[in-house]
Amino acid sequence: MARTVAALSQGSRITDYISIGVIARTFPLEKVNEVLGRTGKMSQRQRDLPAHVVVYYILALTLFMQVSYQEVLRCLLEGIEWLSAGSGIKITGKSGISQARTRLGSDPVKELHDSVVKPIGDKETKGAWYRGWRLVTLDGSTMETADNKENEAAFGRPGASRGRSAYPQIRFVSLVENGTHVLFGTHLAGCRTSEATLAREVVSHLEAGMLCLADRYFFGSQLWQKACGAKADLLWRVRRNALLPRLRRLADGSYLSRIYGYQQKHRTTDGIDVRVIEYTLEGSSPREIYRLVTTILDPVAAPAQELAALYSERWEIENALDELKTHLRGSRIQLRSKTPDLVRQEFYGLMMTHFAIRGLMHEAALRGDIDPDRLSFVHAVRVVRRKLRNPIAFSPSAEESSA
Repeated sequence: MARTVAALSQGSRITDYISIGVIARTFPLEKVNEVLGRTGKMSQRQRDLPAHVVVYYILALTLFMQVSYQEVLRCLLEGIEWLSAGSGIKITGKSGISQARTRLGSDPVKELHDSVVKPIGDKETKGAWYRGWRLVTLDGSTMETADNKENEAAFGRPGASRGRSAYPQIRFVSLVENGTHVLFGTHLAGCRTSEATLAREVVSHLEAGMLCLADRYFFGSQLWQKACGAKADLLWRVRRNALLPRLRRLADGSYLSRIYGYQQKHRTTDGIDVRVIEYTLEGSSPREIYRLVTTILDPVAAPAQELAALYSERWEIENALDELKTHLRGSRIQLRSKTPDLVRQEFYGLMMTHFAIRGLMHEAALRGDIDPDRLSFVHAVRVVRRKLRNPIAFSPSAEESSA
């Protein structure tokens, strides 16, 4: 029995489903062309699918993970304003789309992601701040990819109690801006790479004025020291067996301690000064002691009780990952690219589309003077899919568009 090609409903146009204008405003053509030029991927001659059109196509793909490649391309091209003037771009076949994506590769998509996707909250953004610090959280997750030998060799399969896992997986680690759910600084690798290893690259995206929250599985002297080098402040939970000597008790019940590297654990000098906060949650059974360490040594600047309550904000990244993996990508849907480089391309396209939607939601929250958390991500995705509010207007020719 022949497989039915997934398609949008009869008579559908991009104006009914996707606001490519929202994406183009977040990732303007000038920026796309700048990145393509810098990475040597600018189209040198007119093709059926010029490089800058392929970039927007990749973002459109992530909005319709269950729709066929050709159908997404058809709807994308129908909705681009310059096409009505007779641009002559053809709706190429699946192999032509794959060739165009392969020519582009993942490097320019990742570079565009890294140069644009950053925290967007300002002083008026509700929920984005604790006192003078911008709240961010460090965490990671996994995604399944298409099941083939190339992806398995590049990314591996997770362990399974019986046999082998159904799909290869990528692992990624991100920072999230708590108030806006913007995921930034993201790095990915195969599923056998630990989150702590990936975090070594991610923490370089921390900046002064941020307060970074993280779970106990990230805590280690080397990663802590690297994160401190970014000049951000940290509030991380530590494992139960971590050695944290009590050097001085403070008025708010916390105490000063010192962290040593593996080679320094028996020394009394050259450690990193930290403040430790211990507490339990009422009603928890068995009674579990939480231990947090922070770079904020002054209890007046950040009292222990406030920091203990603040740590629960770490779960904001779980909500952001759920938006990405369940509501945008779709539950139980794999990244469908068949080669490792196109998997990376598709993944960063997904991250950029999430960023564009979150940017739209942030603007709406500011206008309404409300916390972005009160807005529905699912509703925002539907709006972006259904309504073209700001049509894209640029030439299909890379040469003309950069003129």
